[in-house]
Amino acid sequence: MLSLIGRRLLSSIPTLLGVSLVAFFLIRWVPGDPVMLMLGERGGSPELYQQMQAQLGLDRSLGEQYLKFLGHILQGDFGTSVVSRRPVLEEFLARFPATVELSLLALFWAVVLGVPLGVLAAIKRSSFWDYSLMSGALVGYSMPIFWWGMILILFFSVGLGWTPVSGRISVWHEVEVVTGFMLIDTWLSGGGVEVFADALRHMILPAIALGTLPLAAIARMTRSSVLEVLREDYIRTAKAKGLKHRQVVMNHALRNALIPVVTVIGLMGGTLLTGAILTETIFSWPGIGRWLVNSVAARDYPVIQGGILLISFVIITVNLLVDLVYLWVNPLLRDQI
Repeated sequence: MLSLIGRRLLSSIPTLLGVSLVAFFLIRWVPGDPVMLMLGERGGSPELYQQMQAQLGLDRSLGEQYLKFLGHILQGDFGTSVVSRRPVLEEFLARFPATVELSLLALFWAVVLGVPLGVLAAIKRSSFWDYSLMSGALVGYSMPIFWWGMILILFFSVGLGWTPVSGRISVWHEVEVVTGFMLIDTWLSGGGVEVFADALRHMILPAIALGTLPLAAIARMTRSSVLEVLREDYIRTAKAKGLKHRQVVMNHALRNALIPVVTVIGLMGGTLLTGAILTETIFSWPGIGRWLVNSVAARDYPVIQGGILLISFVIITVNLLVDLVYLWVNPLLRDQI
């Protein structure tokens, strides 16, 4: 187990190095000058422009800037935001709980619905239920998040008025930030059921929009995995012993079928952190996705470089945890490590 963790950590170093290269140079190829954006439309004198470039380190060559960036990263310094003048790591940690909370809720409802629907489609193979559920999963997997998010807003928020359009909580509720997770902080601050319900209502539409694609992927993977396991010899043996079909599926087939499903769930968990960029922008969710989008518009190089690198590290960590859970679910793989 420890050897697996060590190998994965070592193999992540080239990945993070490649991500840092792409993040550093790609943003500099995008048209726009951060100094000019800071000075405004009329700009300033050439002397002021050169002075600000020197303060930001933009007067050096790209190679020197990149090596300096790596040197600071090795010291735990991800830079300082050009716009807010706050450390990038501090801003990331302040916004990361909002993204994690939204992603966990999206993944929760995707798993709670995706696994049973996939099992149902497998049991009712080639029936109306199978075709309907898999057609719906294909549609859900193909829908762009930004389009689906707008449809949800127009129908549930604008049309029916059931849910708020944006934000994490209504402006008239004062919630003290303790953990950064709004659903937890509403209880810790003594807001009670009303404030908790308000925070939950703000999360419903973003979670549905973000969790639709994982829901479709989990349902399709569950169906194919259950169908494959149902063809195994030990399933036929269980049926020959007189066990009911429901017992065979739930007690024998489902646990073995969940092994590849767990992998998909873990990978989707990492994907949600990147997919949240569009969702957070549409619903004005104050997470890292919206933070990065605003930073791109402002050409805030330190935030983009540090933020993308931090997200990559989180995704690598999630994938490592998925591998460990995979070994726990399937003990036969432990001997192969």
